[in-house]
Amino acid sequence: MEVLVNLFPLLLIAVLFWFLLIRPAQRRQREAAATQQAASVGSEVMLTSGIFGTVVDSTDETLQLEVAPGTILKVARGAVARVLSDDEHSEPAEEPTDTVEASDVTDSTTERDGQ
Repeated sequence: MEVLVNLFPLLLIAVLFWFLLIRPAQRRQREAAATQQAASVGSEVMLTSGIFGTVVDSTDETLQLEVAPGTILKVARGAVARVLSDDEHSEPAEEPTDTVEASDVTDSTTERDGQ
């Protein structure tokens, strides 16, 4: 009985380690593999390097991406970070820029001279 009491803290640490480290890492690996397999011809993807492109051909191990008209890259399927949906890769609406009028800008030299 005393042996079990002495092993209990070690077993508790092992279980916590599994729940906090190993299990989440396995889940992330499964999600990444599913994302990479979801890339099919016609999909727009983002690579882990930040390059965006459209899949024009695929095999089990590689994808061919068109990153610009007439520019094809052959990449490993594992390099796919995200498969973009239609609303993700659409161009964001241009936000209005704040314009500064000349009357809003004060000249620091006139403020110093006026003192």
